Amino acid sequence: MSIAATAPQYALSVANLSKSYQARAVVGPLNFSLDTGSITGLLGGNGAGKTTTIGMIMGLIEPTEGSIQVLGYDMALERHQALEYMNFESPYVDLPYRLTVRQNLRIFGRLYNVEQLEEKIDSLAQQLALHTFLDRPTGKLSAGQKTRASIAKSLLNDPKLLLLDEPTASLDPDTADWVRRRLEEHRQKHNCAILLASHNMHEVERLCDRVLMLKSGQIVDDDSPTNLVARYGRTNLEEVFLDIVRGRNLAEVL
Repeated sequence: MSIAATAPQYALSVANLSKSYQARAVVGPLNFSLDTGSITGLLGGNGAGKTTTIGMIMGLIEPTEGSIQVLGYDMALERHQALEYMNFESPYVDLPYRLTVRQNLRIFGRLYNVEQLEEKIDSLAQQLALHTFLDRPTGKLSAGQKTRASIAKSLLNDPKLLLLDEPTASLDPDTADWVRRRLEEHRQKHNCAILLASHNMHEVERLCDRVLMLKSGQIVDDDSPTNLVARYGRTNLEEVFLDIVRGRNLAEVL
């Protein structure tokens, strides 16, 4: 695989991105870029536009306006080239239940044109501790096992841009911590940019270099977790999040 001709400045660049349904704007316009190797949190209350934004970046939802570039590829014109370097994980999107974990990984690996696929599956099984259920139907797995299988799918093609939608939802603290460590390892090893949509403020403070705060489809703040907490005069990111979703602006808080 080879990334677009000249080395791109950003892993992801979004310009004037918006989505409307029946003339009602639900997202945007959004403007932001992600550096390679960075982890950025995408935060907002329910209905703020996080899932729609990720869907547009993945090419699953057609934007009403705006542009998306992934590693220098224009998603409107070069989507197939860009998808080779992207992947996605969410506990709300199930792998086919009747197929075993191995069968699922084989199918997705072929879709991504993964070379030496069987060796890659074995490597991920070792890395993510899948061996005990690799040949079990996905529908018979526990929540934690399903998440590990889904994480394996998302890492099959060694993505340079990884989109995560609540990756640790419904997991016990130990399993959630295990997943976070695996994601950090992948970021460091592959210089992968990660866009993380989450309601877990502890997770965001631990993982993210930067946070985009969404409200009513708009980015209302953009800073590091540490700077956000300091600027709002709060003790943690959850308090900042509550200030924003409840409509208290920075001047009112201070």
